[in-house]
Amino acid sequence: MQRRRSGKNRHSGVGMFASRIKCGECGSWYGSKVWHSTSKYRRTIYRCNHKFNGEEKCQTPHLDEETIKQFFISAVNSLLTDKDEIIANFALIKNGLFGTAALETERAELQSEMAVTAELIQKCIEENARTALDQREYQERYEGLVARFDTAKARFEEVSELVSDKKARGKLVQAFITELDSQDGLVAEFDERLWFNLVDFATVYSENDVRFTFKDGTEITA
Repeated sequence: MQRRRSGKNRHSGVGMFASRIKCGECGSWYGSKVWHSTSKYRRTIYRCNHKFNGEEKCQTPHLDEETIKQFFISAVNSLLTDKDEIIANFALIKNGLFGTAALETERAELQSEMAVTAELIQKCIEENARTALDQREYQERYEGLVARFDTAKARFEEVSELVSDKKARGKLVQAFITELDSQDGLVAEFDERLWFNLVDFATVYSENDVRFTFKDGTEITA
């Protein structure tokens, strides 16, 4: 992605707004379109990528870069007004939302259960090879152990994914809080650093209803 910089706020708009603006009607992402590409009136606008798909087109409006930036400034200033409360609330809930101690304990127990069950399966197979067991009883015993192992394995994988997701989300929100805390005063002009560090996505419902979802889950109507 190429960037043109003459200051902190210069950036390729296509890259900056790609996959960050949603259509409030169909849920598709907005994409960039160039109007009047060969004339002095050339400009880049953003509209729903599926606007003209199907029999009924989405009624959500297109937006130009400057409009998006102004909506962002309005939303981020509303966010900054509540900065202290947001930071205080995060401190209270972060362990409950993003703590993984209980899950990691469960994961260790499941790992132990899988190891024990795998050993029992192996012993069952070896006993059947050494001794003339009733094959029906052996098969039932073997299948029961395999089912026990598979149940533990499935839960182990589920818990491992939950741990990874919580840690990743926690880091993302902590970075959001750090950026928010470092911001001194309200924003007078568009700042791409704040756009990337604070905004998860924006949703366009109408010309007068654009809602920004920030990385901590806060939603603000610009």
